[in-house]
Amino acid sequence: MEIQYLDWNNSNQILNKAYEAGLFVLIIGPKGTGKTSLVRDFAKNKSVNLQSINFSLRTRESHLIGTKTLTDGTVSFDEGILIKSMKKGDMLYLDEINSAEADVLLRLDEALDDRRQIVLKESTGEVIKAKENWYVIATINPLTHSGTKELPPQILSRFPVRIRLEYPPENIELEIIKKYVSGEHESEIIQAIKLANILRQAAAVEELFYSPSLRETIAFGKLLDKGMSSKEIAFFVFGNVYTQWGNIEYQKVSDIITSMFGN
Repeated sequence: MEIQYLDWNNSNQILNKAYEAGLFVLIIGPKGTGKTSLVRDFAKNKSVNLQSINFSLRTRESHLIGTKTLTDGTVSFDEGILIKSMKKGDMLYLDEINSAEADVLLRLDEALDDRRQIVLKESTGEVIKAKENWYVIATINPLTHSGTKELPPQILSRFPVRIRLEYPPENIELEIIKKYVSGEHESEIIQAIKLANILRQAAAVEELFYSPSLRETIAFGKLLDKGMSSKEIAFFVFGNVYTQWGNIEYQKVSDIITSMFGN
């Protein structure tokens, strides 16, 4: 089932203006706020091919540029996603770019400057120049997220349009969840959203270690469809994860769930 993206803060309109102006976009926000869904929806609306890469500590230059391979005695060069997208003029989605290592960002920066080109030093030394319609959107998580690093100023400058994506208002989050559930569970879902926001606010001021995302509130609604009780779901979806940080952390959240969903 394909779910239509609910563009509650007009991010698609901003993306469209930036796209028309040829300005790359950086989307900033915590996990589970719909950053990837927004990018996919925008690419679909523009009817362009979307290529994406999710950055981590394991991402290497070769994932972007490519690598030499030996097959039946013949050396060839398998192009990476950056080179492929530049040659084809595809939209390139750089997910969680602030999880990348410095050497990877440095190589990426070469392609993102105003010349939109890169020297293929790993192979023939050919200069790869991007097609005119090549376009790049990147996302970053806040620095409070594990594995994230501050982006260098030169990389930030390559993305002059920045969209801040936060968790939606409660009424909008309810509408999003309704797209994924079939039953009539509005009051229970509203309560789950309130719980999620309490936990998010506590995490924002570092009273808790984890902030639940839209994925969790959607999961809550889906499990209601399967006949589970609200309190049972609240522990499985929201509560139990806090045991990772010990019993004191778990007990804090357990008390909140019990106060909201009863004994």
